[in-house]
Amino acid sequence: MTQFSRAIACPPSTAYAHGISTADLGAPELPRALAQHAAYCAALEALGVEVTLLPADPAHPDSTFVEDTAIVTPMAAILTRPGAASRAGEVTAIRPLLQQYCGDLAAIGAPGTLDGGDICQVESHVLIGLSDRTNEAGAEQLRRWLDGLGYSAETIDIRGNARLLHLKSGIAWIGRTDLVVVEALADHPALRHFRQLVVPDTDGYAANCVRVNDAVLMAAGYPDVIARVEALGLRVVALEMSEFQKMDGGLSCLSVRLP
Repeated sequence: MTQFSRAIACPPSTAYAHGISTADLGAPELPRALAQHAAYCAALEALGVEVTLLPADPAHPDSTFVEDTAIVTPMAAILTRPGAASRAGEVTAIRPLLQQYCGDLAAIGAPGTLDGGDICQVESHVLIGLSDRTNEAGAEQLRRWLDGLGYSAETIDIRGNARLLHLKSGIAWIGRTDLVVVEALADHPALRHFRQLVVPDTDGYAANCVRVNDAVLMAAGYPDVIARVEALGLRVVALEMSEFQKMDGGLSCLSVRLP
């Protein structure tokens, strides 16, 4: 299991409520979002991760969902090309810091689009979601780059599933062969070799969790799913995520995590 030592995050800005969302849960409250983001960063730090914050960016309302800008492996990193054109400047903002930590960077190019939220890394195997944000050209560019690092990859098409903005809206690797998966993905052939903890639609938001070192960060408010993860012998850190759920975001979205 990869151990993370650093993370890059970006607090929500004064323009946060103007970001892209289909959640229909009402407008986010900025003070509460900032408090939840600070608690998230504190949880990472408590797990041994040094967090570097990018400046809040009112020009890019979605910039707090920094994971979408890059894919990082223990060997190399690649900048994405977000599927929403309004988010292109977020990649520009993270580039210098990512270069400092990772050295030379590859990049997804046109006509490819790719969001980091569509990428689920399982050690040296990568699941790539095809979505409204990640197209076939972007997925193929990433697959070729991963192949050069000795990684394997498979695609999972989630287009047409209104519940899933990104692949990781409905799937998370939590170690060994264990995946947390929403019902809609449970029968996908790309997941046939995994032990699946299948989450009912009513608790679907809980599937966007993230393993960080010796714990799993999970959204608070889903006691049944949390108990099932704990039953696997894993420690859970539950965090309030209401103001990010309102903007289609989850726990994995809020940081780029680095070994």
